[in-house]
Amino acid sequence: MRPASETYIGIDRDHYGGMTPTGTIIRDAWVFELLPETETCAGWDAGRIEQLYDRVTAAWEPYGHLASRLSPELRARHERIYGEAVRRARELGWDPELGDDD
Repeated sequence: MRPASETYIGIDRDHYGGMTPTGTIIRDAWVFELLPETETCAGWDAGRIEQLYDRVTAAWEPYGHLASRLSPELRARHERIYGEAVRRARELGWDPELGDDD
């Protein structure tokens, strides 16, 4: 997370289109319709992101935090949202094999 005094830049402006822990929280919130897919969370402080994290964690609990256990509707939404995110990230130069220090 970012220091409490900073605000989030927004998933669309985050590293490689949000291939970060915060981006994952936001995409999962979209999957569970906790946020509209138009919400980038730009300007949110760490406390607000943490509250969203808690809601996302609770939404995952009935599924054991496994995408394979999602209902067909949620699984399809998850595949679409994450598929689009991976495609965009790769267009921006993201390589899932490389770490932050590479």
